[in-house]
Amino acid sequence: MSTVNVDPTEIEKFSALASKWWDPTSEFKPLHDINPLRLNWINDTVGGLQQKKVIDVGCGGGILAESMAQLGADVTGIDLAEKSLKIARLHSLESGIKVNYQYISAEEMAAQHTEQFDVVTCMEMLEHVPNPASIVHACARLVKPNGWVIFSTLNRNPKSFLFAIIGAEYLLNLVPKGTHHYESFIKPSELARSARQAGLAMHQLKGLEYNPLSKHYRLSDDGSVNYLMATQKIST
Repeated sequence: MSTVNVDPTEIEKFSALASKWWDPTSEFKPLHDINPLRLNWINDTVGGLQQKKVIDVGCGGGILAESMAQLGADVTGIDLAEKSLKIARLHSLESGIKVNYQYISAEEMAAQHTEQFDVVTCMEMLEHVPNPASIVHACARLVKPNGWVIFSTLNRNPKSFLFAIIGAEYLLNLVPKGTHHYESFIKPSELARSARQAGLAMHQLKGLEYNPLSKHYRLSDDGSVNYLMATQKIST
């Protein structure tokens, strides 16, 4: 695993929580809460997921992957946390929603399946790997020319430290303490640069905000903390 773009402590962190992936009241509650927002935004951005070939990079327990399949996409989900994949496969059997889950790195998948997908999603993952640019390049290799690559991650600035770590982890207990590391956050300009270097053009940037009073999330134009970035592969 030493040559794979993965942080073993991050894998252990998510593996320890694997059984709770589909419990909407667990540590994964924020992912359940934001999933309809990001699903609808992805669906609208790519012109509809139905009959599109999609790969979810860093799929975890399959929350987004299943919901995209439910909209009619042919979905593959990949991850390097075996326990999370086991939960994803079990839930797929229970729900009857078919997703092809594979234990494989993004880089290896890209080498084996270059330009095979209409849409690539990589959500809440880049901030958990040692080399996020390598993941961006793998996603770009996976997608067909003119296809879509959708990322979501955390901005790096004093506000994001206050909101995503102090607020979310210590004050509001939205996610477990130690979930995020500020130095691993990625500025939109940095992600956009990695995307350009990989042959992806940025199409749209959306912020994801949380209101602690109403306890609701919403998409906005403020990407100062959480943000989603839609990119499109430049056709050559």
